[in-house]
Amino acid sequence: MMNYQKYRPYPPMDMPNRKWPGRVIKHAPIWCSVDLRDGNQALEIPMSLEEKIEFFKFLVKTGFKEIEIGFPAASDTEFAFTRYLIDNDLIPDDVNIQVLTQSRPHIIKKTFEALKGAKRAIVHLYNSTSTLQRDVVFHNSMEATIELAVSGAKLVQEYAKEQPETDFTFEYSPESFTGTEMPFAVEICNAVLDIWKPTAEKKVIINLPSTVEMATANVYADQIEYCCDNLKYRDNVIVSLHAHNDRGCAVAATELALMAGADRVEGTLFGNGERTGNTDVACVALNIFSQGIDPELDFSHIDDAVEMFEKSTRMYIPPRHPYAGSLVYTAFSGSHQDAIRKGMEAMKSHPERWEVPYLAIDPKDVGRSYDPIVRINSQSGKGGVAFILEQNFGLYLPKAMQQNLSYVITGISDRKHRDLTPDDIKGVFEAEYVDIREPIKLVYYKQATVDNVVQNRTQMLVNGNEIDIAGEGNGVIDAFCHALETEFDIKLEVVNYSEHSMEYGTKARAISYIQILINGEEYFGAGTSSDITKSSYRAIVSAVNKYYRDHQDHTEQA
Repeated sequence: MMNYQKYRPYPPMDMPNRKWPGRVIKHAPIWCSVDLRDGNQALEIPMSLEEKIEFFKFLVKTGFKEIEIGFPAASDTEFAFTRYLIDNDLIPDDVNIQVLTQSRPHIIKKTFEALKGAKRAIVHLYNSTSTLQRDVVFHNSMEATIELAVSGAKLVQEYAKEQPETDFTFEYSPESFTGTEMPFAVEICNAVLDIWKPTAEKKVIINLPSTVEMATANVYADQIEYCCDNLKYRDNVIVSLHAHNDRGCAVAATELALMAGADRVEGTLFGNGERTGNTDVACVALNIFSQGIDPELDFSHIDDAVEMFEKSTRMYIPPRHPYAGSLVYTAFSGSHQDAIRKGMEAMKSHPERWEVPYLAIDPKDVGRSYDPIVRINSQSGKGGVAFILEQNFGLYLPKAMQQNLSYVITGISDRKHRDLTPDDIKGVFEAEYVDIREPIKLVYYKQATVDNVVQNRTQMLVNGNEIDIAGEGNGVIDAFCHALETEFDIKLEVVNYSEHSMEYGTKARAISYIQILINGEEYFGAGTSSDITKSSYRAIVSAVNKYYRDHQDHTEQA
């Protein structure tokens, strides 16, 4: 048994007048990618220098203006990467590189050495502030913890003055913020702010990380609102988020915290990071996009992002990963497929507004095509089969025929235990319904109208033997059916007939669909020809041949 009694519930915030639940996100936050630092340190095999350079260039291309590139004092690779970007002038003028440093003198010193010559840089200072870290790891009092942060802030300020060629921004994180008493978290942040004294021209970033996600997302939002209301210099402070995903709620926590007043988001592409990962920046950005807001990040070719991520991290994106997974724009369920098909059809009347059931965004907006939206397997229905034939081959089957075909398709998929491709589906449709010529084959027909009555004469092959049949009726289909009834001693009753052109031009082919009762049993057929009458006759013959396939004794008699 799982011993739940050793855990204690996380205490909620006492905030009866909280304001964030009634707010909405109206614009994109400032984005900061931490793929090259927080994400990289979580990899089984960290990125090489070459891989980090390629990843950095991709992040710039995606639109990130702030990129945490590493912890220069932590290793020679991290230091060398920072120097390489600076020495080779790979940092665009509008991009701020960010580096992490603990509040320790020798680490701060080496951090600034790594940044010499940079045009712009964010120095991210942190120390642990949570009750557990103070008591168990560092054995520090609150006063000693504040002194550590303040001394580090002073040292950062002094080193920055020695490098006037660089436009520095300062950032402070009370690490393990969500495990810290909120009044103390505010107190230590304000102590650092009193050293840096932010102004409108020189703002400071206060990053409030959910280093370990410990509670529901609404509690994180409460904590952010509390800090926003109690930080000094608030107008000149950029409140930043850095949520981890231990409870699987980092995206939700980030969105609620933005509603609570935060200005900035640190995270990684697709949520890579230690344990269960960081906030998935792509997911948050595209969530914002789905609400009609410019996310200010470009994921219009999301497969490129997936390729970069998987190549660099040696990890893979699950098929159901939001927005980026290979199956997230794919429907197997019959009812879903039918709704998508109808939604896509309705979109033709209002293409400026996306409204398609089961699809939160237009797949084309992230560089995907409509082809894989509907995949056909044993769970699929008539709507999905119809969608495939319409979108890929311009075949518009009547509803009853859609249903009949769907039974055939799902049966084949079930037996083969795989989904069927569009070409598979078209092949099945043609084999089951179109221009079936055994045992009866249409060879030639001639018709005339006398006193509003259509007279039909047809030459046919039946089991290889040539015969002539004749009939009359109130239309070409009625006359042909009467001829077949007389010759083969069967009763034909047309339930539904439709047709449409398959190609453009004067020699365009038509396809005809027939739903017909043969001796009281329902059958479907389809026929093609550049002659619409011939295509309708072939459709009827196809249905009759299907009837004879099911009744072999009648075939022999014919």
